[in-house]
Amino acid sequence: MSDDDILILAPDDEAASGEAASVTWPVVVVDDDPAVHEGTRFALAGYALDGARLDILSAHSAAEARALLSARPGEVAVILLDVVMETEDAGLRLVDFIRRELRDETVRIILRTGQPGQAPERRVIVDYDINDYKAKTELTADKLFTSLTAALRAYQQLKRLEETRRGLEIIIDAAPMLLDYKSMQRLAEGVLTQVASLLNVACEGILVLREKTGPDESLCVLAGSGCYQHLVAPGAALPLDGDVQAIVARAFAERRHTFGDHWSTLYVHTASGSEIVALLKADRSLSETDRALIALFTSRLSIAFDNVILYEQLQRANVSLEQRVVERTAELMRANRRLAMQRSDLRRANQLKTEILGTVAHDLKNPLAVILGRAEMLGDLIGTLPQPVEAMRAQVGHIRDSARRLTGMIESLIADAMNDALDITLRREPVDFAALAREVSQANAPLAETKDQRLRSAIPESLFICGDGERLREAMDNLISNAIKYSPVGAEIVVTVGREGEDIVYAVRDFGPGLSPEDTARLFGRFQRLSAKPTGGEGSTGLGLSIVKRIAELHGGRATAESNAPEPGSTFAIRLPGIAVEVT
Repeated sequence: MSDDDILILAPDDEAASGEAASVTWPVVVVDDDPAVHEGTRFALAGYALDGARLDILSAHSAAEARALLSARPGEVAVILLDVVMETEDAGLRLVDFIRRELRDETVRIILRTGQPGQAPERRVIVDYDINDYKAKTELTADKLFTSLTAALRAYQQLKRLEETRRGLEIIIDAAPMLLDYKSMQRLAEGVLTQVASLLNVACEGILVLREKTGPDESLCVLAGSGCYQHLVAPGAALPLDGDVQAIVARAFAERRHTFGDHWSTLYVHTASGSEIVALLKADRSLSETDRALIALFTSRLSIAFDNVILYEQLQRANVSLEQRVVERTAELMRANRRLAMQRSDLRRANQLKTEILGTVAHDLKNPLAVILGRAEMLGDLIGTLPQPVEAMRAQVGHIRDSARRLTGMIESLIADAMNDALDITLRREPVDFAALAREVSQANAPLAETKDQRLRSAIPESLFICGDGERLREAMDNLISNAIKYSPVGAEIVVTVGREGEDIVYAVRDFGPGLSPEDTARLFGRFQRLSAKPTGGEGSTGLGLSIVKRIAELHGGRATAESNAPEPGSTFAIRLPGIAVEVT
């Protein structure tokens, strides 16, 4: 190794850094040794490739490099990367982060390690997406220069391929939009972008359209880039300065491509008679290969421009027809809206009818059952000698109360139907919740007795709340009748009223088959029947629990159900906000 090949560590050359070119190659040095950063900067001082100098950035750990690269995605050309930093494989993990998480496939990564044993070259080359591997002991100034130059060339080629792909994507994306007026401008912009990508030059230019409108001709700028971007004015007179307008006019007159040292004009003639000229100002003259690419590219453009031009002509011819279609469509839409409103009214009326019938079938059945049960008991008492007059009067009173309750329910149903079955209103007033629960239990006692069931209550003396007594009675009645209906013969049914936390709770516990998982999912839905069957052959419409849920929610509460496992049966409850009302 000669003395000239040794990296000498020295301070940065401040004078050289002040002369950095405006266009640079971003290079990141990732190493935990400050001397490596200083030596790299010294060795590469004055380096330039294609007129661009280096912009060397430093990261002293893999974590710092992650933050730097995340802040500048896709901007870094080359990374000079150490392997062993905060961990033995910190550099290799950074490679995975760059390729997999940042998805940066263009940056060139040169691995520099002072401990090759920690990262053997063959394994690293196979397992990690790096582009070069150098031991620090062999990386002389000349070899660093060579490796960096090769990496920058590869990066430059990848970037060119990426820019070419981006230009093709612009044209492909514009293809489905050719029937739109804006797609003409978009296609024109894609042409300029694609030409620059194909030729691999930094260029500025404009794309001018000439159309025949009767005996006259019109010119307009479809697209512009660089210093010509402000000239884009579709449909307006050509706003070009003298030199540019002269070049464009000559291109239309000669009707062919022309190539100069800095100016080139591309000519396209469409089948519809329109002509397009693209004027390009490039920083170099075009080679023969470049000119062949241009000829091949422009030969495919006439059909695309023709499609847009012919569509615009067709649009102008169909303006009056489209207006009539719009007016007719508006009339049809108004008619459809009227039909939709009528259909909605009919559907609502049908739903109202269904709900009324279902509610009547369900809610009126329980009071009728009470009347029948009390009537049977009254019949038995009549045949008894001597006749128990007081007991008979009590049964008559129960029958009368149930009949009145039945009449009230019918009146409520009619009122709800007249208003809106989906918007039942409550008559809020102080209600003795405990007394109401006792009345409902006493009214259902004969039904329980017919199945030898015991109806047991744990209800306080009084508990006033603000609510609708008739609605609450209806909900309680549904829960008790369901418990009687689904509990086996001889079972016990427990009714409780009390406070649980901030809630006032009315609960009915039965000792029936309990709730299956299928029951839990559809428990409070309308017209939903549970998997269990009534034990006495009673009928069921599937509306009871949905009515309970609705009444509870109207009072600001909720209806709940839970199994008593491992014991048999389940508990259904109405939980209301625990704001009691004191009555003086």
